Amino acid sequence: MSTALPTDDEPYRLGPLDGAAGALPLVISPRPGGARDVEGLAAWLEGRRAWARRALTEHGALLLRGFSVDDPRAFERLARAIAPDLQNEYLGTSPRDRLTDHVFTASELPPYYPIPQHCEMSFLPRPPSQVFFWCDIPPAGPGGETPLVDFRRVLRDLFQPVRARFEAHGVRIIRNYSGPEGGSRLDLWKLKRWDEMFQTSDRGAVERSCRDNGFDFRWMPGGRLRLVHHQPAVRPHPATGEPVWFNHAQVFHMSSAAGEYRRIASRRQDPVDRWRYLALSGFARAMVSLKARVTATEDQAMHCTYGDGSPIPDEDMEAVREAIWKNLVCYRWEKGDVVAIDNFAVAHGRMPYSGPRRVAVCWA
Repeated sequence: MSTALPTDDEPYRLGPLDGAAGALPLVISPRPGGARDVEGLAAWLEGRRAWARRALTEHGALLLRGFSVDDPRAFERLARAIAPDLQNEYLGTSPRDRLTDHVFTASELPPYYPIPQHCEMSFLPRPPSQVFFWCDIPPAGPGGETPLVDFRRVLRDLFQPVRARFEAHGVRIIRNYSGPEGGSRLDLWKLKRWDEMFQTSDRGAVERSCRDNGFDFRWMPGGRLRLVHHQPAVRPHPATGEPVWFNHAQVFHMSSAAGEYRRIASRRQDPVDRWRYLALSGFARAMVSLKARVTATEDQAMHCTYGDGSPIPDEDMEAVREAIWKNLVCYRWEKGDVVAIDNFAVAHGRMPYSGPRRVAVCWA
């Protein structure tokens, strides 16, 4: 399919991102001396909404760069130009702060923690179709990128025996949440509380949401809530039918942090940075080993197995990470950047960073 527009008559330029492999993402930017206002861009996108949807499917992501996107409402205006039906129910694990009714900070996890590549809320029966990010404060130092990965390519590149095991068994996700009274602050893997996730302390409302989303739930001693759910490892793209790696195993598996830190270290140019992330990788691996000895699988804050309950070997997860990092597109944020992502095809994550950084998210 072609998503080309007649460049001579259009007010904006379309082209690839410098240094990016393949078609991901397609960059839309003002022509030299051209208008940078949000309202003009939003009107242009609204008039070409069908084209924008096709472009998202073909390229995986659109990067709107060089425009005056100065506040969360301007960001929301651009997102609605592509996807008017924004939603605000979030059943994921990252802590987030609300900026408008439909715009949130992308994650309030500590900046030193890597967020592995994932399709937003892939474990839901009705995950978002599009996800949007906006950069308000770009990180000044190294790190802090929001890498993109085409998970169609990841599935094609995944070592075939590993792919076959995931396709045969699927994935089983385990999450344990503390209640409104909190819990131990010493747990490095502690998730946000269940009342924060479901935005209510009404257990009946929580149970209804669990049933609606296919979560097996169990109330545990101390006011805790355990969620277990199954998902296939591969899902067909709703528009093209292409098979896509579409699950959260690389996020929830306990080997995740150590594997991510080791790969981040290999990308850092500064020797001190490289040593720091290698040390963090070793520390994470040691802590996981200790935690596995003293805490049963079902009691871990978050973990995953194959769908039949059998362990996913670290070697299989390493193969998944290899395919993901092989296809990583990592670029520096610029102030005002907005990226629109086809969530059924393209994953996002977050590199560790230090210093100020503010990125917001919304979804449809």
